[in-house]
Amino acid sequence: MANEKIINQKIEEVKALADQMKEAKLVLLTDYRGINVTDVTALRKTLRENASDYKVIKNNITRRALKECGIEGLDELLVGPTAVIIGKEDYLEPAKAIYEFTKKNDFYKIKGGVVEGKVMTAEEIITLAKLPSRETLLSMLAGALLGNISKLAVALDQVKLQKEQA
Repeated sequence: MANEKIINQKIEEVKALADQMKEAKLVLLTDYRGINVTDVTALRKTLRENASDYKVIKNNITRRALKECGIEGLDELLVGPTAVIIGKEDYLEPAKAIYEFTKKNDFYKIKGGVVEGKVMTAEEIITLAKLPSRETLLSMLAGALLGNISKLAVALDQVKLQKEQA
């Protein structure tokens, strides 16, 4: 039978992971086979810049933490080596970072995950990662609004000139 100290340690590990998952905007499960330490270090650095953590955790502990959070539907993904990415502040930037990493590393795969409490497949997460960032979308909206306002200003100026000439 397992040592009581080890069991208590694992219970604490599950509780700590579940607490992180409850507060997270993004929980991403990835298959990290075939990548080297240098690449993982670079990926971890990129994720830290986006207020995210990259952890390699035993599947059983991850499974129990997900269950404690009330998240269902990811058990079948917890097979083989699995890395867990937890995005604390934003879900889009870490998802983009992982997607860009998968394009450069053929063996690295997104398995699935949870975005703001909703379980998503790998395809849905990739689609989300392909979207422009929030800042880009806001700048596109501002540009479109300014374009229309400037067209209106030109049109009003032309009306004024026509009235002055008449």
